[in-house]
Amino acid sequence: MILIYTQELCSTPFIVYKTPMEQRFRLFTILVILGFTHLGFACAQINGDQPLAKIHIRKTTFAIHDSASIRAYPSVLGIQGEDTEWVTLDLMYPDPSDNDWVGVFSPGKLNASQCPPVDGEREQTPYICTAPIKYKYAKQDNPGYTKTGIATLKFQLINQRADFSFALFSGGLSNPKLVAVSNILTFANSKAPVYPRLAQGKSWNEMTVTWTSGYSIGEAVPFVEWGMQGDTQKRSAAATLTFDQSSLCGSPARTVGWRDPGFIHTSLLKNLWPNTVYTYRMGHRLSDGQYIRSKVYSFRSSPYPGQDSLQRVVIFGDMGKAERDGSNEYSDYQPGALNTTDQVISDLNNIDIVFHIGDLSYANGYISQWDQFTAQVEPIASTVPYMVGSGNHERDWPDSGSYYNGMDSGGECGVLAETMFYVPAKNRAKYWYSTDYGLFHFCIADTEHDWREGTEQYKFIENCLASADRQKQPWLIFAGHRVLGYTSDKWYSQGGAFEEPMGRESLQKLWQKYKVDIALYGHVHNYERTCPIYENQCVSSERSHYSGKFNGTIHVVVGGAGSHLSDFNQQQPGWSFYRDQDWGFVKLTAFNHTSLLFEYKKSSDGEVYDSFTISRDYTDVLACVHDSCEPTTAAS
Repeated sequence: MILIYTQELCSTPFIVYKTPMEQRFRLFTILVILGFTHLGFACAQINGDQPLAKIHIRKTTFAIHDSASIRAYPSVLGIQGEDTEWVTLDLMYPDPSDNDWVGVFSPGKLNASQCPPVDGEREQTPYICTAPIKYKYAKQDNPGYTKTGIATLKFQLINQRADFSFALFSGGLSNPKLVAVSNILTFANSKAPVYPRLAQGKSWNEMTVTWTSGYSIGEAVPFVEWGMQGDTQKRSAAATLTFDQSSLCGSPARTVGWRDPGFIHTSLLKNLWPNTVYTYRMGHRLSDGQYIRSKVYSFRSSPYPGQDSLQRVVIFGDMGKAERDGSNEYSDYQPGALNTTDQVISDLNNIDIVFHIGDLSYANGYISQWDQFTAQVEPIASTVPYMVGSGNHERDWPDSGSYYNGMDSGGECGVLAETMFYVPAKNRAKYWYSTDYGLFHFCIADTEHDWREGTEQYKFIENCLASADRQKQPWLIFAGHRVLGYTSDKWYSQGGAFEEPMGRESLQKLWQKYKVDIALYGHVHNYERTCPIYENQCVSSERSHYSGKFNGTIHVVVGGAGSHLSDFNQQQPGWSFYRDQDWGFVKLTAFNHTSLLFEYKKSSDGEVYDSFTISRDYTDVLACVHDSCEPTTAAS
């Protein structure tokens, strides 16, 4: 057995078995790791680090300069109930250099006594325990800084349940020297309920509301006030979850990336009327009888399964987050994230549900970044169901139950994603689930757990596909993070497999048997669409319109929502109908039981660059094609 590391932050090893079936999968040969003690070492060499990982914060030395100063204002944020506010920073340092930088720390008091020992001992005193939430170089937007030592910076802060301070460092990111610390800033109510995330419940007529606050269940009782728009509001209780460092699997999540996550609350809204607008707001009843409430939001409930109405679905993977204030050099890590977010927000009146199929925040063990991500998607997730899938950057960690033994989660090992976002799974540690939306039936796989024939997940996938009532829900969609179908990505193409090893070998007979219309994947950071295909062969040469009986599943890679882009193989296979190395997302529009529109839109302008339509009657779905029906008898 050998470990071979793949393209995506390269710390995802595959176990390669030398059985006759599996010998033909010659996997990607970026790196063969033999004896490295820190398996994450090679990642930065190929695709870049999480920006905060560049900061060697625990090497900080104390170098306070009497003539250096930082002043941040306003000192009280969110006076009108805002959960986001811009802050101005004026700084002065008489010995400036190109690599001076400013970090945002929260909690704001830099207290070395709170630091747990590293490998049993401290390296020096004082040092700073955890990475900043974000950072900027002092010269950013201040071209004269290196001559004058004077700079003004602007940061956007979000409510993260604690106060803030700014610290000026010389020595660059790798050898930081603490030069000056600012005054403390705080939100007027730092514990307020923020960043609601909607998700479908386990039934079509249920909606869940998940949010974050600073209130423990000992301090306050969480609830949601909700009802039809204009009607009397009712109140539903909420469950509360949190976790500590011992719940996580390794560094940086347990060490330099740790930050208290606060409390995550989820309320279930039941017995919703179909296709109806509801208003809601989150609240907490304090022990002294006071009530703390969020602003009012609204959503439209799911149509009844089979309801003949216009239904619009957006799907993408691998978006990540970026900073609107230009901090953290995120333009180098997830350069398309804000464009995708903003395009979806701009079209939100024409979207009913969103699926983000893995690699959500790319926090990679820096816990503060999950707040940043939920704040970024809040305009979307507070308005339509934001359904998520599990990717390697959420789940993978050695000996943690993941199918892969990589270190891409940065020690999170699924805990953050499973806590921060609700999915209608029987067990959220096994992130596979089904959900219905009107004319659609979705089967969402968890590709970080084994999906092969005979496994628990394989049985779920077959049951999910088989349970679709195609008379009510003609559009059957399969999705998962890793490419279990087809991709001509450069690294997947090596060896001629064009897939996640053992992906479609286990599942293609299910897709064919149950007539899956479209299968979508992330993981590869580009866009690609295949012909309708079965067993490596196109079953139709049509490119723009499909009608009549089903012949094969169309496979789509839509992992270009934000992260650095992936290269294609130089030669385009015959089954690959459209490829685009750019950031974008997919939109599905069901007009009725017989007509579906597929569109690929670029995040840069929101325009459609690839599309096709499907027209199919129920009798076409019933029609037998190769490997889709049980053998019949000749008896009359």
